[in-house]
Amino acid sequence: VNVTLLLPAIQLRYILVLQCTSHFARNLSACHCLRSPKKRSPYVSVDSERYSSLVKTVMSSRVSSRTPETIQAEDENIFGPVVKTQTPSSRQDTRVPKTLHPFLHHEETVDPEELEGPGRSFVPSVTRILQQTLSPEQIFYLERWKKRMIAELGEDGFKEYTQNLFRQGNVFHSAVEDILTSGATQQEYPPDVQGYMESISHVLEDVRAVRAIESTVQHDTLNYLGIVDCVAYYRGVLCVIDWKTSEKPKPFLSNTYDNPIQVAAYAGALNNDGNYKYQVENGLIVVAYKDGTPAHAHQLSSELMLEYWNTWLLRLEDFTEQR
Repeated sequence: VNVTLLLPAIQLRYILVLQCTSHFARNLSACHCLRSPKKRSPYVSVDSERYSSLVKTVMSSRVSSRTPETIQAEDENIFGPVVKTQTPSSRQDTRVPKTLHPFLHHEETVDPEELEGPGRSFVPSVTRILQQTLSPEQIFYLERWKKRMIAELGEDGFKEYTQNLFRQGNVFHSAVEDILTSGATQQEYPPDVQGYMESISHVLEDVRAVRAIESTVQHDTLNYLGIVDCVAYYRGVLCVIDWKTSEKPKPFLSNTYDNPIQVAAYAGALNNDGNYKYQVENGLIVVAYKDGTPAHAHQLSSELMLEYWNTWLLRLEDFTEQR
């Protein structure tokens, strides 16, 4: 066979095969594209700038907290500007008393007998000293509460409200004094304090061996005095007991504000008062509720009492400098 004659025919067949293969490949690719189109990312259509600002807004609102400055701005819009107050500073410097007066008077011997002392000269009370040495933050929130109460009740209504609170407190303390003095477990109480007495009933079950009730104590060296609600054993520990009433729950010691300082001041005065022949290193704050809800009893260990005693010395120094 003449190869030269067959060569053009072979080349033509090869070219036809290549064309058919290329055409089939193009058709197959087009068919695949039609059946399985490329998916478009859903994030392409998102407004990234708007989404970013939205995320920042949400995150900032979750981590931010209300401060006295923002609260004051809100109150000014609703109630008008707050007068006679200043915004508290967030900076808190650590201070120590210039003179560390002893909390206990070790020369006294432990004796359950209490001796009544003679009449006492006029000296500032623990309550007065604490009221006149409030921090700017405490003053801010106290005046804010007062302003909102006046806006709700009016001047006369707020005055009547505070007088009722004071009267209920006196009746409550008298009822507690009666039950601790008489030792009776079942008594009839005025309607205003019935709920309070029910609230502290479980606490009274653990109070034993009362040493003092509504007794005046005085610290001659530091020149202050106070009236102790009660000194008694609570669950086997001798304590200065302070009875409080509250309209809101106070489940934590921090909710009682300056009350621990007050108790430490009373105990320090008692320990240095010659009319009391025993020492008290522990405290107890009992918060009673008008609706009869079980009272919260906050115990102050001897270590905590020493901490609050040093805080009391600082407040006393501030009061002395003011005078």
